[in-house]
Amino acid sequence: MTLKLDLHDLYNSGQQIDRALEGIIDEAERTRTKTVEIIPGKGSGQLKKRVLRFLNRKDIKARYHRVEKDSKNFGRVFVHFKH
Repeated sequence: MTLKLDLHDLYNSGQQIDRALEGIIDEAERTRTKTVEIIPGKGSGQLKKRVLRFLNRKDIKARYHRVEKDSKNFGRVFVHFKH
């Protein structure tokens, strides 16, 4: 099972972005989902950078296994979990 989070609508609201990212990670842990697909979109790349900075936080990094940037689609990031 894969969870999907599309951030297109939240691009200019920092607190909502962080809440949405924390929420999807919480849900992945609760439902024991293996992969979360986060879609920051292509744009200027600022939203993707924000997502990657969030995922690099020490408290968040401890909750997942690895992050994969989609090589075919610049606007997608996969977060993989080991439960």
